[in-house]
Amino acid sequence: MKTWVIVLIVIAVVLIAIITALYFLGKKMQKKQAEQQEMLEANKQTVSMLIIDKKRMKIRDSGLPQAVIDQTPKAMRGSKLPIIKAKVGPQILSMICDEKIFDSVPVKKEVKAVVSGIYVIGVKGLHGRPEAQPVKKKGRFKRLMEAAQEKAGAKPIK
Repeated sequence: MKTWVIVLIVIAVVLIAIITALYFLGKKMQKKQAEQQEMLEANKQTVSMLIIDKKRMKIRDSGLPQAVIDQTPKAMRGSKLPIIKAKVGPQILSMICDEKIFDSVPVKKEVKAVVSGIYVIGVKGLHGRPEAQPVKKKGRFKRLMEAAQEKAGAKPIK
């Protein structure tokens, strides 16, 4: 047998082993996430709060309690989290916001928030109309594609 055939067989076996390991790891992580979501749903409560500020910041700069920072995995400490600074009753708290709702959280407004511990799951406006979301700017590539399609007479992609 030629050496390049043996090399290809070894590479194929290694790739199959990696894909299998990732599959089982993914299933395990999915179960863990489902359990955590279940716990959040069990412990959630509705709270009225005034949102003071919202930012994406590193966990060590966020103002969260030291116990939370210590429990965070080392790999996550460098990443930025959506943090909300809110006045709940007489206290001003830093809370972690769900990534899905972070952009829709109004600043300097009083809201009813669904909270589980220091994690904000959802918000609803309490006073006044909800603000319209800012229109997201189109990237250079998207603008060029639309311009090229207009010149060609085709319908632009949205």
